[in-house]
Amino acid sequence: MERRSLLRAAVLGGTSAALGGTLWRGAAYAAPAQPGTGPYGPLGSPDTNGIRLPNGFTSRVIARSGQRVGSTSYTWHNAPDGGACYADGTGWIYVSNSEINPSGGASAVKFSSAGAITGAYRILSDTRQNCAGGKTPWSTWLSCEEVSLGYVYETDPWGTNAAVQRAAMGRFKHEAAAADPVRKVVYLTEDESNGRFYRFVPTTWGNLSSGKLQVMVAGSATSGSFTWADVPDPDGSPTATRSQVSGSKSFNGGEGCHYANDTVWFTTKGDNRVWQLNLLNNTYELAYDDSLVNGTAPLTGVDNITGASSGDLFVAEDGGTMEICVITPDDVVASFLRVDGQSGSELTGPAFSPDGTRLYFSSQRGTSGSSSGGITYEVTGPFRS
Repeated sequence: MERRSLLRAAVLGGTSAALGGTLWRGAAYAAPAQPGTGPYGPLGSPDTNGIRLPNGFTSRVIARSGQRVGSTSYTWHNAPDGGACYADGTGWIYVSNSEINPSGGASAVKFSSAGAITGAYRILSDTRQNCAGGKTPWSTWLSCEEVSLGYVYETDPWGTNAAVQRAAMGRFKHEAAAADPVRKVVYLTEDESNGRFYRFVPTTWGNLSSGKLQVMVAGSATSGSFTWADVPDPDGSPTATRSQVSGSKSFNGGEGCHYANDTVWFTTKGDNRVWQLNLLNNTYELAYDDSLVNGTAPLTGVDNITGASSGDLFVAEDGGTMEICVITPDDVVASFLRVDGQSGSELTGPAFSPDGTRLYFSSQRGTSGSSSGGITYEVTGPFRS
């Protein structure tokens, strides 16, 4: 579904308010319109898991750090972070990174067609602070190290094939990855206050062992045109990749990344923004800017991002009010869920089951505020299609 280029409405304190003009130009709000909280309605009272959900939705705990997953013998990892889902016959698999250093890595949970947990296992070990990542069209998981000179590791969600370090994708403080099967590239974010936005152009699509790392080149404005330039030394030593190309555009703390329909979105936590690149005409602009809604919109502390078949974007908060918020194709921002009693944590790894009826995510530090207190959840309900 085609999305508009800019937000023109935001849901504020239970009221839908229209924006006069484009958001990124700092337009003033009009008077509140009809009460509403986005496409799913208002959040209810906390359920038994402490999650506030719209009417018709339910939650369950899938895994807890340091405890066995369901009836399996596998112990779930600490600090669960980025994640994705994969079809597995009539069931599916949810993979999740571990953002601890050292050890890191990633794990997977298998589900039957009815949603019962049928297995859990390790798919990546002995790496460092695996934060976000991305799913490839050939059904592998790219797990990214959020450390200086970090690597991308290509992993097998089924745990059959050994993980492979993909050095050609560059060494920097990796965050997220998003594959674009049309242009046959993988977009990459960098979690630095002066990070860059990259794309990797593999020599052969489907094989990430070799190729070119490129960086986005653009002006300092919040909208305009952009180009790509080759990064001379993807290994980032002795000069960091973000400092090698004159005119490359700086972004304040790159986080989540999502591709769909000739568009790529990515978030920057340092300034609470969601950026949008139109890949058909090579232009960029803001899809969301917290500073221009004066802190009154529900979305604060932007982090991981994913999309639904409806065209809705789901953005998880690192901080804020511990919410996952939705940005609709009609440019409405609204709270979809809120986790109570876990203010010392962050929400991570949002991903939909293949049929779009279940949303998985984690609270990285849970109620304890410690990496050993992570909780991974499933939310089921009438998601828009």
